[in-house]
Amino acid sequence: MTIQTAFTQIITALAPIHDQREAANIAHIVMEHVTGLSRMDRIVYKDRELTAEQSSQLQDALKALQEHQPVQYVTGSSWFYGMELQVNANVLIPRPETEELVEWIVQDVRNSKLLNCRILDIGTGSGAIPIALKKELPTAIVWAVDVSEGALDTARNNSRLQKLDVHFEQVDILNTMMTSALPTFDIIVSNPPYICQRESADMQEQVVAYEPSIALFVPDDDALLFYRAIGLLAKEKLNPGGALYFEINEAFGQETAALLRGQGYVGVEIKKDLFGKDRMVKAVWA
Repeated sequence: MTIQTAFTQIITALAPIHDQREAANIAHIVMEHVTGLSRMDRIVYKDRELTAEQSSQLQDALKALQEHQPVQYVTGSSWFYGMELQVNANVLIPRPETEELVEWIVQDVRNSKLLNCRILDIGTGSGAIPIALKKELPTAIVWAVDVSEGALDTARNNSRLQKLDVHFEQVDILNTMMTSALPTFDIIVSNPPYICQRESADMQEQVVAYEPSIALFVPDDDALLFYRAIGLLAKEKLNPGGALYFEINEAFGQETAALLRGQGYVGVEIKKDLFGKDRMVKAVWA
């Protein structure tokens, strides 16, 4: 089987699941993973035969994709903030919207000149947020916590691969006995679970079936569970003038802002993402 034939086979196999554009995008990702060749090189060498090992790898990938597995889990990697990070079923696949949250923090830190700040990421998953922050703010001291040991293993490995020093701890953020041991910080950031259970019916099957539910969902009757808990924790762990940043559910922007104001935060600001949706909140602890 040639490289071109294999590419066409992927698109054909994915036609019942994805539109042509998305199928082609996935095909490019899979073919680069299987062959190690860039898109341009695959055009130049389109008649090159796949090895037996590559053909077997391709068929395994196709089977997984037809079972609606996300292509990032199939290849084991995802791009975030210019870095290729390892991902697996223990962690969420990093989203472009989260890059905007990182950029907001980076710009605020640079504008404040507080480059030696201390940063904590809560619910770190793959480590995308703290690793990106350490990359952009190399003199910052960056910590990250998660309840999942599997997620932390992935995050630690990503930190090593990127050669960036982030301190990771296993902490259940809803357990005050565990959080009491954390030091103080200038910035606390979190992209916590924020999707209500009822919303799962409208989500893509590949997300609901394969991404970790512990990192996605909150009870329908307590959508702001983690924002409330982290807000209370940050009042104890933020230095005076420190800032709290959240990624949020677009449906609860005003509610999240009101919760933080009610907890005593000032300068509460909602920021929209590139799609015009309420996606981030910043609050200052005076």
